[in-house]
Amino acid sequence: MKIRKLHLSAAVISVAVLASATSASAQSTLDIVKERGHLRCQVGTPSAGFYNLNAKGEWYGLDVATCQAVAAAIFGDKNKLEIQSVSSQARFTALANGESDLLSRTATWTMSRDTELGLDFLPPNFYDGQGFTVRKDSGLTSALQLKGAKICVTTGTTNELNMTDYSRVNNLNISNVTFEDWNVRDDTYLKGGCDAVTGDKSSMAGNIASFPNPGEHMILPETISKEPLAAAVRHGDNKWTDLVRWSIFAMVNAEELGITSANVDEMKANSKNVSVRRLLGVEGNLHNGLGLTKDWAYNIIKQVGNYGENYEAYMGDGELGIGIPRKGTTNELWTNGGLMYSPPMR
Repeated sequence: MKIRKLHLSAAVISVAVLASATSASAQSTLDIVKERGHLRCQVGTPSAGFYNLNAKGEWYGLDVATCQAVAAAIFGDKNKLEIQSVSSQARFTALANGESDLLSRTATWTMSRDTELGLDFLPPNFYDGQGFTVRKDSGLTSALQLKGAKICVTTGTTNELNMTDYSRVNNLNISNVTFEDWNVRDDTYLKGGCDAVTGDKSSMAGNIASFPNPGEHMILPETISKEPLAAAVRHGDNKWTDLVRWSIFAMVNAEELGITSANVDEMKANSKNVSVRRLLGVEGNLHNGLGLTKDWAYNIIKQVGNYGENYEAYMGDGELGIGIPRKGTTNELWTNGGLMYSPPMR
């Protein structure tokens, strides 16, 4: 798996987005990826749970799993993948201008992003919400007590506007202190340069765990926004959009059907459930519309796992997890009262 960093100037964003429709759509993304021999998938700077680096310099996390799933679907090998680490400011430009084939990096699906940037968002892989981290000895117990506070926030994210709206509605007169790098943001907070940090609660939980004294900090109870975090692709390439969408749905559907990376071979060989047999390519021709081989979903599940396996590994209590409970949340399967739902695969 290759690793690459991209640094694009914010000044070129509007030009690149406008030009992308012509340059990136001249050839289908699937054809480009196949000819290149690997997928270019964009994440951000390391963020616990979603995309992080191990001691060997290898990427792992819930969003990385989406990248791996698409690579496995196309090539039968999850490692035919180049991970690109891109700043929040440059992420959408890098996708729109063809530098990246796929964006999978805690990006919130909003109407303006979906309709104005030449992008299409896909099924959310994590439902989050924005909150505030403060020191426990601050005496704060509610975000409504942040009147006049200085809040550290990462620029180029939905968090800026959400905080401004929240401050305005509640007459809090909050001052935004913005940073391009969340590491610098958190370091400034830890050194007393801000009264609080704001961001998606899942990311902040992971960040607190890396603080020198995690027990000295807490996340306030209020959730001030909806943050459906989703992968994105360029607008106008429907075949590529379908391929990525159904690669994500395959992992969700596999969990619903009880198929895991450990039992997928047994299920493929012995299951009488027609839904299982279709998903694993034993019967039917689900692969035809995607331009893939019959074992595309089998390869995803065997090499990457189902959605629940990846949640537990990276967001839950797995060895690499950050301890965010799934039970009773919107990230549960729909059969357990959550929002994780795959349309029928037939």
